[in-house]
Amino acid sequence: MVKYSRGLDATFQALADPTRRAIVSALARGQASVTELARPHRMSLPAVMKHLSVLEKAGLVTQRKFGRTRRCRLAARPLKKAVAWISQYRAFWETQFDALDRYLAQQPAEIPEWPQNNDPQKRR
Repeated sequence: MVKYSRGLDATFQALADPTRRAIVSALARGQASVTELARPHRMSLPAVMKHLSVLEKAGLVTQRKFGRTRRCRLAARPLKKAVAWISQYRAFWETQFDALDRYLAQQPAEIPEWPQNNDPQKRR
């Protein structure tokens, strides 16, 4: 039976959207207000707030209100879990690429000449 992690699913679902990934990237440089996060995107503040809500439900972002300003910051724990999950597959892919490297190193270095009958210029 496959064991799924709701937290990991929520992290990947939240990161599936390019706007939310851009928000995460901005927050990786430091905390920011909702207005600062909305500035590079052509969308309303309520739309940005919806994206922040998804990120917050996934545990990727925390928000605090200071007067009329809402400050957001990145929460690292869900990202660490995603990196740990992905790193399990890094070893697999590195092994695959190493095998491909060995295979290509054994192949002859010369490049065969392109067949004359496949020249697209001659078909016109």
